[in-house]
Amino acid sequence: MIANAAEYPPLSPLKTGIRGRCPRCGEGHLFSGFLKLAPRCEVCGLDYSFADPADGPAFFVICFACIPAVVLALWIEVAFQAPYWVHLFTTLPFLLLTCIPPLRPLKGWLVASQFYFKAGEGRLDADYYARKEAERQV
Repeated sequence: MIANAAEYPPLSPLKTGIRGRCPRCGEGHLFSGFLKLAPRCEVCGLDYSFADPADGPAFFVICFACIPAVVLALWIEVAFQAPYWVHLFTTLPFLLLTCIPPLRPLKGWLVASQFYFKAGEGRLDADYYARKEAERQV
């Protein structure tokens, strides 16, 4: 049963997105795979085609996880002049454990935020620019 959007109270994008739940009802699943969005919510029928997080999750992971991992690798290299196999057993697992797990919650949060704030493509208001031009000429 697909219900009217007015029947659902606004839900926190943080709570629904991080858990991978529907941003409208909070019950249905947001993902059909690890990072693949489901086509729609199986509970309320919300179509997820509005969602386009693009590279947002990867950007946040790069900023907050990859940089510390690279700093760790450089520190190990400079402090200990470690051979490559040491990096294989220290830096690589740290990099994988700090980069892969946050991708799904971040993508869920971005999709839920797009729904909550009704994000859409930018549009130009032609009337606004015509009024501004008319004011300048007066």
